[in-house]
Amino acid sequence: MIQLHDVDLKLLRVFATIVRCGGFSAAQAALNAGQSTISEQMTHLETRLGVKLCQRGRSGFRLTEQGVAIHEATQRLLSAVENFCMDADVLKQHISGKLNLGIIDTTITDPDSPIPRTTQRFVSRGHDVHLNVYVGTPAELEERVLDGRLHLAIGHFPIHVPGLLHSPLYQEALGLYCGRRHPLFGNQAEGEELLEEIAASRIVVRGYMQQYDLEHLGVSKAAATVDNIEALAILIISGAYLGFLPAHFAAQWIKTGEMHQLAPGSLQLMSPFDVITRRGTAPPPILQAFLEDLAACSRKAPAPEQH
Repeated sequence: MIQLHDVDLKLLRVFATIVRCGGFSAAQAALNAGQSTISEQMTHLETRLGVKLCQRGRSGFRLTEQGVAIHEATQRLLSAVENFCMDADVLKQHISGKLNLGIIDTTITDPDSPIPRTTQRFVSRGHDVHLNVYVGTPAELEERVLDGRLHLAIGHFPIHVPGLLHSPLYQEALGLYCGRRHPLFGNQAEGEELLEEIAASRIVVRGYMQQYDLEHLGVSKAAATVDNIEALAILIISGAYLGFLPAHFAAQWIKTGEMHQLAPGSLQLMSPFDVITRRGTAPPPILQAFLEDLAACSRKAPAPEQH
């Protein structure tokens, strides 16, 4: 059985960084080391483990089958080490360590988002915490919370994945928009006639909320699918597509005349934001403290769920 030492943990962190960056060259800045040094460290790790972890050369960087398995085990190990360090800090009555937070994109313009207020409150308490923020799709956020890379994530999660706890946070208002080059631009109509014209148009939907979007338009099929709001806005501004956008995000283009909201009286949706955490594990103190501040700063102030 392999005996792990401090040097092995260091090498495993190097390996995890290389994978995260996508190769030796790309990892140089993150590791503050030259490519030859990184190569030597990887060779040492492969010798210690007795397996080939990756292929590198003209064809690019690629993990071997054993490398994929070792990387997954490394993520679990490093997460366990981090949790141990945070638990040990409790004995000092002091919260410190890393907090890994995930959010979906384009929440910056949302006045209802409690994230900025929560962050200010959390930091002002004097915690010795390094905050890592990852912006990703709902599926990416769910995966990262499940495997321990994120402590929590905030976003739209319409399907409740086993292994995750969901806590309602707030509602986001969405409207149906078109670009100024779209035939419906400036249309002020409401009702069946407009719905028929909408149904005859190209519709772009969020992949993670596809059925939700289509059902509200009475349409069975989308013409385009995106996994983030910025891509959705690009297609709408093109004038070729209609789609639902967060009202706070679309406001900047409404102001400049690049977009128009259709049927605001009947086609405005409320989309729920949830907080997700991993089920079955006691939240470390750093996560519990952030959840308490998040609850205090959200309008509905939901109490964090107990594990």
